[in-house]
Amino acid sequence: VQLQASGGGLVQAGGSLRLSCVASGRTFTDYVMGWFRQAPGKEREFVATVSWSGTPYYGDSVKGRFTMSRDNAENTVYLQMNSLKPEDTAVYYCAAGSRSGRPKKTTYEYDYWGQGTQVTVSS
Repeated sequence: VQLQASGGGLVQAGGSLRLSCVASGRTFTDYVMGWFRQAPGKEREFVATVSWSGTPYYGDSVKGRFTMSRDNAENTVYLQMNSLKPEDTAVYYCAAGSRSGRPKKTTYEYDYWGQGTQVTVSS
């Protein structure tokens, strides 16, 4: 699976961004999709995941502010980010993992990774 993330940028605190990740190469519905982020000097952090049928799960730090969705017809997942905070600044990565098992919230549960897109939130 090849993953191409886009949509990052610079935004003021309180603003919004929408990230997209387009998948190619395999049957999209065979995979759960996830978003992770990594700030300088920190470990990669779980943000959200969505099952093959569209059920989302979120990390505690983004619940109520971020919404993850998928469009299986377009082989695309989205991350709508609202009420952004400076601490949301990071490189955001999309990932794909096998659809079996419980919701995947750790990096080692994912097999394929996109290149990352930078999100910077100014105060």
